[in-house]
Amino acid sequence: MATSPRRTRVAMAPDVEAERLDLADLLDTLDDREWEAPSSCDGWTVRDVVAHLTLADRQFATTTLRVLRARGDFDRVTAEMARERALRYGPDELVAQLRETAGRPRRFPLSGALDPLTDILVHGQDIARPLGRERPMPIERVLPVLQPAWNSVFHGNRKRFAGLRFVADDADWSAGDGPREVRGPAGDLLLLATGRRSGLTGLTDGRAEVAARLK
Repeated sequence: MATSPRRTRVAMAPDVEAERLDLADLLDTLDDREWEAPSSCDGWTVRDVVAHLTLADRQFATTTLRVLRARGDFDRVTAEMARERALRYGPDELVAQLRETAGRPRRFPLSGALDPLTDILVHGQDIARPLGRERPMPIERVLPVLQPAWNSVFHGNRKRFAGLRFVADDADWSAGDGPREVRGPAGDLLLLATGRRSGLTGLTDGRAEVAARLK
């Protein structure tokens, strides 16, 4: 049965495309050592993360079937598929695939319309930060996905960060029930909201408390 276009529509598709193409340009500058370096995703190399990003518009049916067979363990399946693809294709091929599908406005049927933008923003940092590469996170792209990421049951931020109030110091955004305050750039708060310790670096207040909660 064909998937409804409405169910797989991507929000802010031009921004998703721009982010993917910009990341592809960065990947063109990496050497062999950087491709095999650890990313900010636990247990994933940079090459694994790029391979994962090339699956954004591929193998929907295969992914769904494997998740069902894995009894709903989506994280395990996506990790396995990323590593399999990383072994199958070389860096140049993966970059070409990322560019090829950058503008296709489709998403996995069980994901949200903003998830592709969240995915490319966060994974772009997963690649760039461990390598010491600069990759800006435009505030106009971060803000639309920050609240959904914070509210996501998948990430469990309300429980993990109970008693903390997160405040962006470069935008009009806050979340959490206080009374202790955590401040930092919206991009770093997005990384924290998706469970990344790399977001700690930009915090000006509350770093130690947040670090303890992320263990």
